[in-house]
Amino acid sequence: MNRRGRSRFGGSPEIYYYNSARRDAVGELAGQLSGLIQEEMTRRHKKKLVFLCIGTDRSTGDSLGPLIGYKLKQERRRGTLVFGTLDRPVHAMNLEHYVQVLKNGYPDALVVAVDASVGDESHVGYVTLGRGSLKPGLGVCKELHAVGDLFITGIVA
Repeated sequence: MNRRGRSRFGGSPEIYYYNSARRDAVGELAGQLSGLIQEEMTRRHKKKLVFLCIGTDRSTGDSLGPLIGYKLKQERRRGTLVFGTLDRPVHAMNLEHYVQVLKNGYPDALVVAVDASVGDESHVGYVTLGRGSLKPGLGVCKELHAVGDLFITGIVA
């Protein structure tokens, strides 16, 4: 763990871990996320930003995505769309539909996928941020589409 509250596990320079128990973690994560969004929007020539918040409101351990989506939706930022809230969650049963909605309706959008994840016991409470897609459902042995251009996960178990 470096002194700024993030670290790279497994030698990957594209995945950052933030210890949510640290006071400066939120600011560090926000700064890194903002930078990654700007870089990727420029590199990929994207004009919009979509947060795809995955999970279900029916399971405490899998409700991180809809909770984040609910909070983001309240912010109402211009040019930013949010799919997956407590009222309308994106989950295993409807993920394919949202993948098609994004592909057909928002080809000019950068997608940030948000989901809960499982990890080592020592990583519970950490938040990961990185480039690339995530595969929802791996922790419960589900085969779902990889989604997102960037990802954020909260290690909950």
